[in-house]
Amino acid sequence: QVQLVESGGGLVQAGGSLRLSCAASGGTFSSYTMAWFRQAPGKEREFVCGIMLSDGSTYYANSLKGRFTISRDNAKNTVYLQMSSLKPEDAAVYYCAAARHSFIWTVTNKYDDWGQGTQVTVSS
Repeated sequence: QVQLVESGGGLVQAGGSLRLSCAASGGTFSSYTMAWFRQAPGKEREFVCGIMLSDGSTYYANSLKGRFTISRDNAKNTVYLQMSSLKPEDAAVYYCAAARHSFIWTVTNKYDDWGQGTQVTVSS
């Protein structure tokens, strides 16, 4: 059974940076796609970015491109989300998701496994 554990969330001032981690276990991840989603109170869960573990291809939500960077460490089965120039509207619970195929979908129902989420709070 695949398990995803996020870490690195917290409180940061606007303009600051934060790095989230997602450690995966219980599967063979070389052909997986990993993604980050986020959900703010009262809003739907939205796609942030994704990465194909097979070749490192990435895809970002247009509104976040340039501020957020996704990366992977295949040896550690860990995916990272580096967030910079954070804004109050970036505050949300950030979720890591895994899909058992090599394609970066932007919708939640294409992902098979989810982490418990990590809270990111941005103060103005």
